[in-house]
Amino acid sequence: MLLDLPNVLSPQQLAEARAILEAAEWVDGSVTAGHQAARAKDNAQIAATHPAARQVGDTIRKALGQNQLFLAAALPAQVLPPMFNRYSGGQKFGTHVDGAIRPIPGTPHRIRADLSATLFLAGPEEYDGGELIIEDTYGSKSVKLPPGHMILYPSTSLHHVTPVTRGTRLCSFFWIQSMVRDDGRRSILFELDRGIQKVGVDRPGDPAVVQLTGVYHNLLRQWAEL
Repeated sequence: MLLDLPNVLSPQQLAEARAILEAAEWVDGSVTAGHQAARAKDNAQIAATHPAARQVGDTIRKALGQNQLFLAAALPAQVLPPMFNRYSGGQKFGTHVDGAIRPIPGTPHRIRADLSATLFLAGPEEYDGGELIIEDTYGSKSVKLPPGHMILYPSTSLHHVTPVTRGTRLCSFFWIQSMVRDDGRRSILFELDRGIQKVGVDRPGDPAVVQLTGVYHNLLRQWAEL
């Protein structure tokens, strides 16, 4: 399942985040990549432990904790602290698959990467190229979203970022461990949840809402890992 989440950050949050990130120290992004990804990766990043990354990352995680669409789609068990990258001057990221196990910076703990997220911080008019190309069972999807919007997709997906030929592409990226690791099962639960919400609005008081809610929670009870 690929899902576009609009307006994860408000315009004020977005402006504050950009000001903080632009004043931070950026380093070669390949230093944080795994063996396979390092050969394909050409961008700049802020160190995960940098105060700017932590400050803006906290804002993003708090916003996601209040975003009902994200909570319904991801069923998050853990959200890795957001990281930040930028591309300019022809930089790109070749085709790769995200690592399955991600360390939590500054701790001995790790998470399983079930979902990958890219939150766009620069507008599409600010740069040329820089599309995130995600390959799934239905073909390739090109993603270039407005600032504050986020794409959520399975971490099993092959994906790449095309060269940025003008301007600067600025994004946050991070991973989520879901309570339901299987993408197909998460998709079923998400669609069922959306259907329950619609029936509840269109036919308030309908007993079907209670029945369908019971089905949802019983499936979640079978599939969730805590």
